[in-house]
Amino acid sequence: MALYTIGDLHLSLGSDKPMDIFGDRWQNYVEKIQRGFSAVTENDTTVLCGDLSWGMSLEESLNDLTFIHNLPGRKILMKGNHDYWWSTANKMNAYLKAEGFDTLHILHNNSYSVEGYAICGTRGWLLPSAESFSDADRKIYNREGIRLELSLQQAHKMQAQQIITAFHYPPLFARTEHTCFTNLMLQYGVQHCVYGHIHGENHIPVFEGLREGINYKLVSCDTQGFQLYKVI
Repeated sequence: MALYTIGDLHLSLGSDKPMDIFGDRWQNYVEKIQRGFSAVTENDTTVLCGDLSWGMSLEESLNDLTFIHNLPGRKILMKGNHDYWWSTANKMNAYLKAEGFDTLHILHNNSYSVEGYAICGTRGWLLPSAESFSDADRKIYNREGIRLELSLQQAHKMQAQQIITAFHYPPLFARTEHTCFTNLMLQYGVQHCVYGHIHGENHIPVFEGLREGINYKLVSCDTQGFQLYKVI
């Protein structure tokens, strides 16, 4: 068993949103994603850190979700800021069941167990350190903190050996930055944290590495050469 993660697939198999306009690295990116999954077995799990499909509805995202479903192993899906097709957890689960997408699972106010490891997470949001951070942002930021804690509480009930937390937005940018997300991860004894959202060969600097016992890693696909990051 292995646990992998990757973010920001930005699939558009059922919509007209070509990604190659964002640079040569996005040329043939669907094939690159498939190659990235070539090492994954049916017993492995991959966490997908949001921005999965450009579809505006579940129907428009059907081809993209079919593609993800057919990739090897179990996939745990998270919401990104561009996943406009994402609905309520109940509707999402009913839709996945109706389509027979039994390899796809939703991470939303819950957690999953993988061989004694707990997978937790939430979308995250703009951080208070951002110049544009507003009162409206603070409401969403606080709500995302509540969702993360609900997920972490489930992990503690599992008595997991290690806790892995996934976000779409980075939970911090500077090494010295403390947010509600980093504080909760410390409180609940998280060991690994992965996140996406940041793009480009010269992407905005975001902290990666070990801090206070937590290993932080950016996993948006174009910054990783469309290779999956192996957590365990």
